[in-house]
Amino acid sequence: MLAGWRQDPDVSRGVGATLPSHHSHCLGCGAENPHGHHLVVTRNAPDTVVATHTFDARHVGAPGIAHGGAVATVFDDLFGFLLYSIGDLAVTRKLDVEYLSPVLLGLEYTLQASIAERAGRKIHMAATLQASDGALVARSGALFVTVDFEHFKGPGRPS
Repeated sequence: MLAGWRQDPDVSRGVGATLPSHHSHCLGCGAENPHGHHLVVTRNAPDTVVATHTFDARHVGAPGIAHGGAVATVFDDLFGFLLYSIGDLAVTRKLDVEYLSPVLLGLEYTLQASIAERAGRKIHMAATLQASDGALVARSGALFVTVDFEHFKGPGRPS
């Protein structure tokens, strides 16, 4: 997907469109990653994406509870989908997660991410993780910085 990002960022995908995975082995959304989260993300508005997710035994921290790093991974990947949907190539500069209550294994949660602010190369984003009853379980804020495609070239990196 990265190779085609700048040539065809696919920002034409409309509201309600399911976005393609970053790549088949992506930890957040890759269908072929046996340890991954297998996120399926939809463009909910021009600058908003949404997904549902159920954390399972692969994501355990304390018994019955998702590992905080697994939750952070899902937020970071969701932000990546948001970047794709708006056509910007960027990297994570800062990711904050506020855990408001335990993220329990086996329950379905809804995640939503949107652009909070843009300033030059900086893109600030915000996301939420809600339980099926609407309770806010966690929220995340992130700062991404736009980069050129050249940023990803180099030894050991895919072309």
